[in-house]
Amino acid sequence: MNINETPLKIERHDQIQNLLKDRGRVTVQELSSLFSVSEATIRRDLEELDGQGRLRRTHGGAVQAIKAPKEPPIVQRIGEQSDQKTRIGQAAVERIQLGETIFLGSGTTIVEVARNLPPNIKLTVITNSLPVVNELATHPGIELIVIGGMLRQSELSMVGHVAEQALRELRADKAFIGMYAIDVECGFTNDYPPEILTDRAVMGIAQQLIVLADHSKFGRVSTMLVAPVTAAHTIITDRTTPQEIVEQLRERGVRVIQA
Repeated sequence: MNINETPLKIERHDQIQNLLKDRGRVTVQELSSLFSVSEATIRRDLEELDGQGRLRRTHGGAVQAIKAPKEPPIVQRIGEQSDQKTRIGQAAVERIQLGETIFLGSGTTIVEVARNLPPNIKLTVITNSLPVVNELATHPGIELIVIGGMLRQSELSMVGHVAEQALRELRADKAFIGMYAIDVECGFTNDYPPEILTDRAVMGIAQQLIVLADHSKFGRVSTMLVAPVTAAHTIITDRTTPQEIVEQLRERGVRVIQA
């Protein structure tokens, strides 16, 4: 690298980040015009900044990197976005048919699915979530299959190798799971490896994967990839999830329902 170019490059990188803070998204074409450099130079800038974790590269540009915060334990999240989570849970129940076998994963939004199942419905429910077990243990019409494994105390869910082995023996019509962080380009991500592997095992047993997530989970990226967003057949979210994100998901063939 020519040493005389270094200050200009550093300044350009800082200005790109400042633009992202203001706008949230930039394109290669507009940056090329703004800085009077070639599009190839801008692409190299964006790739370098992406590698440093300072932004996220997208097709034709970049978006601001928003690191998913550490999630508090499930018992502390029960009251967060409670109205939205209840509506999401009710919308999920509307997509469950009598006699189906479904998987219910962990998380506060999934618990709302269990809470809203009508008392006269007959289902087989597979779950690795202790709160879901507590909700459905006395339900008269539900045959409950409980997955064992390593207890993740913060989520009160069973994960790890034993859970994955058990899941491989099962099949479900639909799987309803939550996600820690969702980004159109970076996919579904998480920061807890045992849960990532268990989620992937769940994805392999269901004919339909339905992800339930309130607006706070979108536009965030965590450490490790679970799967691309196209792994989901349907995403059910609330009405405050940005329409730009909703449309981008739909363009990729993912059905999005806003409850």
